[in-house]
This record gives sequence, structure tokens and C-alpha cells, in this order.
Amino acid sequence: MALKKRNKVSAEFSMASMTDMIFLLLIFFMLTSSIVSPNALNLKLPSSTSKTVASPTLSVSITPEGKFYLNGKEMSYSILEKMVRVEVSKAGDPKNSTMTIVADKDSRVESLAQIMELAHVLKINAILATESK
Repeated sequence: MALKKRNKVSAEFSMASMTDMIFLLLIFFMLTSSIVSPNALNLKLPSSTSKTVASPTLSVSITPEGKFYLNGKEMSYSILEKMVRVEVSKAGDPKNSTMTIVADKDSRVESLAQIMELAHVLKINAILATESK
């Protein structure tokens, strides 16, 4: 009995390992994106039903202790005021600048009023960050 040799090479590509890798990468990025926070401060925000979304130029955070943070960097109010003026002057037209105010719900109203007054004086848009209900 003569046996034939099989010399055909299969040109198929197994996608099983590729889909496993893509699935693992998807899970990795989903988990790390929920861990990484754009605002590194742990603030409890007041709740609201508003759904306004804007692209902020500046982010000012206020802690319950009354500390101010500009884009994640702690500073006193006088330095914060100067830095905001510099950032607004870089943007050119103040109407193009948007300031997001991230105030903890236990922070003092006086601190929040100072930041809102600064935005009013500089004629820039101010948005108060809240959590959805």
C-alpha cells in the first residue's frame, strides 16, 4: 500500500490568540481609566441634575480646609489670582477661556465666592462642577 505524503501548507491564521490579547488590553484600559482621575483631589461635589459639558481651560479646586489648587497645583489665593490672569492673557480673548470650579461640598462659601468674583472680574466663563444625582 502506497501512502501519499502531505506537502500542502495551510495558509490559515488563527485569530484566537489575537482576540484574547485585544480583550485583555480592553480590560486593562477600562480598569486603569477608572483608577486615573483628572482631578487628583478627593472632593465630595454637590449634586445636580444639569448635564452641561464644556472644555475647560482652567480648573480651580477648593478643599474643605480652604486650600486652592490650579490645575492640580496647590497655591495661595494671591498666587492663584496672578496665575489665572496670566493664563487668560495667554488665551487672548477672555470669552475663549473657561474656568471649572471644583469645590468640595464642605468647603466655605467665602472661598467659592472669591473664585467666582475672580472669574467675573476677568470676564471669563465659570462652571461649577457637580456630581449627577
